[in-house]
Amino acid sequence: MNKVVKKVAAVALSALMVGGIFAGCSSNSNDKKTVDKDTYNVGICQLTQHDALDNATKGFKDKLNELAKADGKTINFDYQNASNDSATCATIVNKFVSSNYDLILANATPALQAAATATAASKIPVIGTSVTDYGTALDIEMDPTASTGINVTGTSDLAPLADQAKMILDLFPDAKTVGAIYCSAEANSQYQVDGVKKALEAKGVKCNFYTFADSNDISSVAKKAAKESDVIYIPTDNTMAQNTEAINNIAAGVPIIAGEEGIFNKTNAVATLSISFYEIGEKAGAMAYEILTKGTDPATMNIQQAENLTYYYNKDQADKFKAHIPENYQAYEAK
Repeated sequence: MNKVVKKVAAVALSALMVGGIFAGCSSNSNDKKTVDKDTYNVGICQLTQHDALDNATKGFKDKLNELAKADGKTINFDYQNASNDSATCATIVNKFVSSNYDLILANATPALQAAATATAASKIPVIGTSVTDYGTALDIEMDPTASTGINVTGTSDLAPLADQAKMILDLFPDAKTVGAIYCSAEANSQYQVDGVKKALEAKGVKCNFYTFADSNDISSVAKKAAKESDVIYIPTDNTMAQNTEAINNIAAGVPIIAGEEGIFNKTNAVATLSISFYEIGEKAGAMAYEILTKGTDPATMNIQQAENLTYYYNKDQADKFKAHIPENYQAYEAK
């Protein structure tokens, strides 16, 4: 898949050059006929169902509907959930392509990878959301907030990794070993833990990785991490988000720092540096509307990130583990 995406990037670049020479316009398939439409068909492929992804999808639909209604246009959504299966993502997006939908929302990294591959020939615009790093996901060289150069753009769910590492040390300044638990099949989880590990080790704190490929192994992996770590760090990871009870049952005696609000809330973690998934969904919706109605080429649109970051802490868990809570943290109240 990664080699295919690299080829896609090369083909897209060539198409842009040829298009510029012979047509003097963008290679984006979103031509004037599409821009002038009153009704658009948008396919949504969401990897799995949990609060973060659900909120991103809701933000996307709400913003796209809001903008369309203001202009007297209609958006028809075809929402499909892949039940956390990459092969199902491919089946879903291939159906969207064969139906010649105007745009595809790919919610989470496996959905984005499947959509990029499926649209390599058709160049149907793809908007991603709940994706941590597009360069890692698509195996292309790019800065985190740059454009991809292909028919893919979108929004990132990345909270600054150096700040997440600092959060761990602010709360637990005496910690010597941090254990990061994540699914090895999720490329963007690896990207996150690599960044946090680098920042922690620069401060003299050891960071060990505890990975699993099958959710059935989470309990044993979490048990090992809890035994060997002063603090556990869980990145934004879709598989972990679906298996939070296993973490609660095994790691109850070790403080947990979560990479996103949903995992934070469901694992009784001490704290999180949280973004709003609804916000990045809204941003994705606004980008989609620009592509649909103005013909903007997604290849030229920079990846956007959340603007609002919030430090949340669980007072009961903070008291339990005697965490040092800085003044800029907010006590979490379930929504």
